[in-house]
Amino acid sequence: MAQARKTTHSRKSGMHKTARRNTKSRARRSTSARKSSKRAAPKRWSQRVTKESDALDLERGVFKQTSPKNIAASLKRSAEHSSRRKSGAYRSALSMLTFYINRAGKLLPKTQRTRLERAKVELKRAFGRE
Repeated sequence: MAQARKTTHSRKSGMHKTARRNTKSRARRSTSARKSSKRAAPKRWSQRVTKESDALDLERGVFKQTSPKNIAASLKRSAEHSSRRKSGAYRSALSMLTFYINRAGKLLPKTQRTRLERAKVELKRAFGRE
């Protein structure tokens, strides 16, 4: 009776290391190609939030105004008249302003950034939180 011969070392698949590397790099290339196609058509969710927010009904061009007092007054008015907000008026107004500043990031001109930061201070004054 013939016995089957047992091997002490494991057999590797027929694929060599270089062949494995090539398949990995091909897989990486295909995922990066998919990622670049997503960048071509961004969803712009942050733009939609500022336009159609559940928290506030903002006036058109509120963040483009030149006076920090006017920006703060507009945000306060919007926050106080909104019936859909989930927190206090001050918190909603301040979070919308902070959200706009953060989403604009490095693309926000320095003059407008300082204007919006001053609007935060004016908003605190308007709500009596100074």
